[in-house]
Amino acid sequence: MAMRINVQSFAFVLLAVLCGGAAALLAACQPPPHRAAAPPQPLSPATLNHLFQPLPEWEAPPAPPERIQLGRMLFYDLRLSITQQMSCNTCHLLQNYGVDGLPTALSHKGRSGPRNTPTVYNAALQNAQFWDGRARSVEEQAGHPLLAESEMGMPAADDVEKTLRSIPGYNTAFAAAFPGQSPPLTFQNVALAIAAFERGLLTPSRFDRYLAGDLSQLTPEELQGLQSFLDAGCASCHNGVGLGGTLASPAALALLTEPATRSAQNLAVIKIPSLRNVTKTAPYFHNGTVATLEEAVAQMAPQQAPLSPQAIAQIVAFLGTLTGELPADYIAMPTLPEDGPETASFAQTPPP
Repeated sequence: MAMRINVQSFAFVLLAVLCGGAAALLAACQPPPHRAAAPPQPLSPATLNHLFQPLPEWEAPPAPPERIQLGRMLFYDLRLSITQQMSCNTCHLLQNYGVDGLPTALSHKGRSGPRNTPTVYNAALQNAQFWDGRARSVEEQAGHPLLAESEMGMPAADDVEKTLRSIPGYNTAFAAAFPGQSPPLTFQNVALAIAAFERGLLTPSRFDRYLAGDLSQLTPEELQGLQSFLDAGCASCHNGVGLGGTLASPAALALLTEPATRSAQNLAVIKIPSLRNVTKTAPYFHNGTVATLEEAVAQMAPQQAPLSPQAIAQIVAFLGTLTGELPADYIAMPTLPEDGPETASFAQTPPP
C-alpha cells in the first residue's frame, strides 16, 4: 500500500510540472466553465421578415406626374358628387389620416351609412378594397364611391363625364394625363387618375425603420408589445407589408358584430383591416362601434385566453410605432379648375 501511494504521488507531481504547476493541473482537471448561451432574439428584424415587410422611405409613385396631379385634383373636387358638395376627401380626410372620425360614413344626403370609413392611406398595399373585399385594387375601387347612393350619389358614369367635360381645365388635364387616348376624359380614366394619386398615400413608420435594421426605433415597452402581439396570435391575420388588408374572414366579423347585424350577407366575407396608423383612425371595426384602441385589442384577443390589462397596454404601445408621417407636400390641396358655364347646373338636390 505504501509503495502504491508513493508511485501515485510521483505521478501527480510529474503531471503538475508538465502542466505548468499545481494551479494549471487543477484547472486542467476541472470541467470547462459553463458559458450561458446567447439569449435568443425573436424580435430581431431578421427573424421577423417572414411575417412583416417594411415600407421604404416615401417616394412618388411611378405614374406620370400629370396623371398624379389630375388624381389629386379629382380627389379634392366636390363636383364629383351629385350635389357638388362632397369629395373623396370629405370622408377620407387626408390631413386626418384618411378617415372622418365618425362611426359610419355619411352619404350625400347626410345619412349615416352601414360601414365605418376605412383609411385611404396605404390602401394600395392591400389586395382587397372595401370592407367586403369586392374590389381587388385601388384602380378597381376608385370609381365605385362616385356612383354609390350611400356615398357620392352620381346616377351614372355618363353624369360624371358630363360634369367634368363642362369644366375646361379638366379637358386639358385629362389630355395631358392620358396622351394619345381619344377621348381622354372617360369615367375609367377618372378612376385611374384617382388611383394613381392614392398609390402615393403611403406612410412609412418607425416600425419600418426597425424592420430595416435600425434597432433604436423601438423602446423596450414597444418591443414587449410586439412580443405580446405575436404571442396573442395577432400576426396570423395582421401581417405583410400592410399588417393586414390581405385576408378576408367571416369569423372576424362574427366575433364583433351584435346579433342584429349577423345576417348571412354580412358574414359572407370581411376584410382584415390594416393596422398602419391605427392609433389615428378611431372608431374601430366595420361598424365603428368601438371607441378606443384598448377596447378593440381586448375584443380581438383570443376568447379562450383574454389579454391582461398590461398586455393590452403593451400591444397598444407597439401599435403606436405603426403611425407614419403624412406626406404633407404630396397631399396639399391643389388649385382646382374653374366651372364652365354649365357646370353648376348639373348639381342636383336629391329628395331626403
